[in-house]
Amino acid sequence: MTTSRNFLVLSHTGREDSVRAARHTAAELRAEGATAVLAESERDELVAGDRQLADAPLLGRDVALEDIELAIVLGGDGTILRAAEIVRGSDIPLIGVNLGHVGFLAEAEREDLQETVRRAIARDYEVEERMTIDVTVDRDGQGVHRTWALNEATVEKSTPGKMVEVVIEVGGRPLSTFGCDGVVMATPTGSTAYAFSAGGPVVWPNIDAMLLVPLSAHALFARPLVVAPTTVLAVEIAERSATPAILWCDGRRSVPLVPGDRVEVRRSDVPVRLARLSRGQFTDRLVSKFDLPVRGWRGASAARRERG
Repeated sequence: MTTSRNFLVLSHTGREDSVRAARHTAAELRAEGATAVLAESERDELVAGDRQLADAPLLGRDVALEDIELAIVLGGDGTILRAAEIVRGSDIPLIGVNLGHVGFLAEAEREDLQETVRRAIARDYEVEERMTIDVTVDRDGQGVHRTWALNEATVEKSTPGKMVEVVIEVGGRPLSTFGCDGVVMATPTGSTAYAFSAGGPVVWPNIDAMLLVPLSAHALFARPLVVAPTTVLAVEIAERSATPAILWCDGRRSVPLVPGDRVEVRRSDVPVRLARLSRGQFTDRLVSKFDLPVRGWRGASAARRERG
């Protein structure tokens, strides 16, 4: 008696290319004797164009999360972030096939889909763990909300045309107070997301660190900060702030904030696991995803040949 190999297939529903890719992936898995497991929220759209999926098991109802071997995610970074929410707390790796724009978290492009499924079936991949952060909101000394993020937690103003007044704390000590559009607290993975757009540094994912990047701060000292992963970062909405704020985690989950609220960010014990098909350098990923110009590069080997 053999045990079915279950693969969770997640797509960016509402986009026809992503839905077609999910149907194709399910067919490839079936052809290899594996089971494509669907999220209940995606089932109807996928089944509408592929009746063979009508009997596909659903995650949580027919197949438990712990019985999933790998999640194949078809879409952009937003879809991968949603997949990370779904598998949170499990050991399930995610392998992303980019059907979006930059797709920094994805491992493969749309033309590599069939090869990606083949290697998933063959277990021909390595798993890389990415740091996540735990995020808490305190109000009047009481914890009122707890969440997490893979990319970043962002405290932002919620009223257009006005600044929010914040106090920044690093490692339990006050650092500065200023008016701003917001503050980004990010992981190395998130350094190429919102923090990057705000002028923060790119941090290689093999470096354990956290970032704090002010957004349009009216202050003499409002530089991006890189701190140790053991450091607790905090942003307090100043009592004098005339503008309420909002906390966003990975641009997906939000919590309204009022003056006096305190947001703390610390390293989480629960990583996100990404399946990788190659050991390519992060430098090469930057060049590829951002289409960086490298013409004229000769490399160390050329220099050594000339010296020789």
